[in-house]
Amino acid sequence: MTIFEISKEGRIGFQLPDNNIKDFEINLPEHLLRKSLPRLPQVSEVDVVRHYTNLSAKNYSVDVGFYPLGSCTMKYNPKVNEKVASFEEFSMIHPFQPHETVQGALKLMYDLKEMLCEITGMDDMTLIPSAGAHGELTGMLISRAYHLSRGDTKRTKVIVPDSAHGTNPASARMAGFDVIELKSGPDGRVDLNELEKVLDETVAVIMLTNPNTLGLFEKDILKIAQMAHEKGALLYYDGANLNAILGRTRPGDMGFDIVHLNLHKTFSTPHGMGGPGSGPVGVKKHLAKFLPVPEIVKTEDKYTLNYNKPESIGFIRSFFGNFSVMVRAYTYIKTMGKDGLKKVGEMAVLNANYLRVKVSKIMDIAYPGTCMHEFVSTCEKLTKETGVKALDIAKRLLDYGIHAPTMYFPLIVHEDFMIEPTETESKDTLDKFAQILEKIFNEARENPELVKGAPYNTPVRRLDDVSASRKPVFKYNFEE
Repeated sequence: MTIFEISKEGRIGFQLPDNNIKDFEINLPEHLLRKSLPRLPQVSEVDVVRHYTNLSAKNYSVDVGFYPLGSCTMKYNPKVNEKVASFEEFSMIHPFQPHETVQGALKLMYDLKEMLCEITGMDDMTLIPSAGAHGELTGMLISRAYHLSRGDTKRTKVIVPDSAHGTNPASARMAGFDVIELKSGPDGRVDLNELEKVLDETVAVIMLTNPNTLGLFEKDILKIAQMAHEKGALLYYDGANLNAILGRTRPGDMGFDIVHLNLHKTFSTPHGMGGPGSGPVGVKKHLAKFLPVPEIVKTEDKYTLNYNKPESIGFIRSFFGNFSVMVRAYTYIKTMGKDGLKKVGEMAVLNANYLRVKVSKIMDIAYPGTCMHEFVSTCEKLTKETGVKALDIAKRLLDYGIHAPTMYFPLIVHEDFMIEPTETESKDTLDKFAQILEKIFNEARENPELVKGAPYNTPVRRLDDVSASRKPVFKYNFEE
């Protein structure tokens, strides 16, 4: 039920006092002036509170239960981070305030940048990008500026593995590059022979995730970096999977020139429903002059903003980025400390491998062997036997109170789940997930139609995905 459906004429939630402002001339174009009052719902305050409280109770989140979205790192977010981000001194400041009045905020951002550089092995960093894909675009623009500054106009290509996130080729294209897809080897990693075939002096960047999207560590990464640099190309790190290697190794030590991070994944900000996000971009020193403006500069104990960077790629968004996400990340890193962050990586890998072994007794693992923080499994055999697809299993998991893992990604594996338990889940939770998954597989063999009709216990039953995609409804129909 929408809030319009509980609307009753005459109900009022809040009433403003009459104003004593005299009529004044409104200098707006005629076509922008409203001809009638907006059709807002007429509801009391208690109507509004109950409506949205009931809606929130129907929502699923990592605070409610297990949320093993592969590649998205939906880990539990400590509430102390939310508390600090809500401090009035952070939440009530304005980006137009003079530098002298926001020294604390500037110091936090500067210190966060320094910590992230240390964690990633980069020399400098910008916190401005709004999210991971925005960070990718920023990195690609920096790459383009770097090559053009050297008069190297022939570098028009970016190499992207076939297992990469879909945003990688999209970001490269938006920056004006042609995308070359690199086929994975039999082990799910970069095939050095295939790389050698496409790597030449026209390649500007190789974009990699390490561990990759299959949850596998690129063991030849030092060789890949050498090959890229010998041809004059840059090596770009997609930081979506950084959670797996925190405190163990750093992209900068692997030979990467540019890295983007997802603060809302690795460093603890709730990011369901499309936000909020933050995608800082770090670079080695030979690329620092191309970072976007403004940059935060520290002079003794004073912090200012520098806009005078002649070779910068310029502005990539307004102001300084999503500040509240930075506060959460700063709090997370400070409370975890060096040893805590290392433990995060260790437990993320341990949990994933424990669950991988449990799941391997139920369904096939696409690339068997030790994984990092996530793994990809496939129910293709079950689909051929019973007609039950990965989508059906995902819907049935909802009936048992568990959010489904990432489905049908990466595209090189069919009828697959990408499962990431994260470091925050207990052995009990992982055992329960494996037990429920096994029960659903047994249901699929004994009564396929039961699974195909799921979910049954959710507020909304199975939707018509095709119609929802092709004929979405974005506004309330008052005529019905």
